[in-house]
Amino acid sequence: MQRQKADLMAYGKRVYFFNAFTLLIAIFSQISPSIAKDQITIVALGDSLTAGYGLPQNDAFPVQLEAALQKSGLNVRIVNAGVSGDTSTGGMQRLDWAIGDETDLVLLELGANDALRGIEPAVTQSSLTTIVEKLQSRNIPIFLTGMKAPPNMGADYSEEFDGIFPKLATQYSLGFYPFFLDGVAADPALNQDDAIHPNKDGVAIIVEKMLPSLINFIKNK
Repeated sequence: MQRQKADLMAYGKRVYFFNAFTLLIAIFSQISPSIAKDQITIVALGDSLTAGYGLPQNDAFPVQLEAALQKSGLNVRIVNAGVSGDTSTGGMQRLDWAIGDETDLVLLELGANDALRGIEPAVTQSSLTTIVEKLQSRNIPIFLTGMKAPPNMGADYSEEFDGIFPKLATQYSLGFYPFFLDGVAADPALNQDDAIHPNKDGVAIIVEKMLPSLINFIKNK
């Protein structure tokens, strides 16, 4: 009799723990989707400055930026959609497959190679405009980072090229950071040997300077 009673008690405990475990699974199955939904997916669409040319991937701009945003308390994931050598036209051509349906925000960094190659500013503006309009038609917010033409391109070219980015930002009400390489361009200590691409410390400066504007945009988008 005592053994039967002990067996019944043991069985009762197993049933209790099984039901408790089942309940926990049910609870977490309801919570998990909301956690995933709360995460913000940012796609960084750009060229080698985004891709992390010459750097270990852990030091690339999207990785450092993601870490900084998470440290600030934002639940974000940044997808690196940077392609070295890409122009604004190249970015436009790969836009549809580079920006997935899960994208909540696009950080747009293109134009540096346009200026280095002397592409007509009107072409750059047209390509960037197409990118912006396509993304906005999908209701995807855009944070645009500006670029400046190198001095050797001449004053007229620089004036026309540099003006593309603030005009787009104003016309389409975009989030805007005026110059991606602010505080880093032309500083040997913050660039790789090619004097074009930032090193790890240079990327850290870019992230630090851009962070307040981007955080404000994310919180108010």
